[in-house]
Amino acid sequence: MMHGTDTSVPRVETESSARFAADVREGLSRTPRQIPSRYFYDPLGSALFEAICELPWYHITRAESQLLVEHRASLLGLLEPLSTVIELGPGSGQKMKRLLDAAPRRKAPLDLHLVDVSPRALDVATRTLDSLPGVRIVTHAADYTAGLVEACANRVRGGRALVVFLGSNIGNFDPPAAANFLESIRTNLSTGDALLLGTDLVKPEPDLLLAYDDPLGVTAAFNRNLLVRMNRELGANFDLGAFVHRAVWNAAESRVEMHLEATAAQRVHVPAARLDITLDAGERIWTESSYKYEPRGVARMLEAAGFDVAEQWIDAEAGFMLTLAGS
Repeated sequence: MMHGTDTSVPRVETESSARFAADVREGLSRTPRQIPSRYFYDPLGSALFEAICELPWYHITRAESQLLVEHRASLLGLLEPLSTVIELGPGSGQKMKRLLDAAPRRKAPLDLHLVDVSPRALDVATRTLDSLPGVRIVTHAADYTAGLVEACANRVRGGRALVVFLGSNIGNFDPPAAANFLESIRTNLSTGDALLLGTDLVKPEPDLLLAYDDPLGVTAAFNRNLLVRMNRELGANFDLGAFVHRAVWNAAESRVEMHLEATAAQRVHVPAARLDITLDAGERIWTESSYKYEPRGVARMLEAAGFDVAEQWIDAEAGFMLTLAGS
């Protein structure tokens, strides 16, 4: 799931109706049918994701926050003189606040660039981080790549930069896309700069599935809200009662997949997408993949992108890892 997108914050995507309609038309015309996971995050979806982050079966937020607190002093010490921090997908700003609370006081301000497509998410993070002394906040309402390029073009000269990508958001990229994305980060950094990456690790299948199919049904509601959104915004006529949430561990691909499965045959009309489809009973709409990693696999992925792994900090009980890699 976008059991990634930082975690304890609403992420409301600013996607246009036209793009939403075009993506739904393209995705539902595929075999297997699918919907891009970015569309989970309307206001209701964002609220449901906040609730997921509080569930006892979902460990990413708590484990990552604890690792940041435990290792922030040594992490920041490795990066001196640090002048620029760029966070891709800052969420509520709480994790960055925990990290920078340990930053040494300095004469010159530390520039903190926050990158997110959602102006609302940027506003929330800015309010959280405004109280940090000696920190100057710059926001970029853009996708990760464009925002990173813009932030790097406006970085402070003469110091080191740290790019922060947390919440195991990298797991929402398939392997080729993840490789390309990490290479794009490395290309925009200078020698001496670094990347801090959060990744969810492979763990026993029952533990993985509990995080994506919780007993309270919050994740199921989060998934089914995609149908609500298509009905509301695109005029679709999905029968909400005729779909169930499915979470599947695909061990061969090392990913958890989320699907919406039709329990009865139905004809669906999506006027804004100019689309009519027939779904058979048992047919699924693939809504997300979340890749899980082994520590050495993360190191190899970063090394292939041109990084040198400096440190890996692991919460073995939660199965989560932070990796600091230099450029």
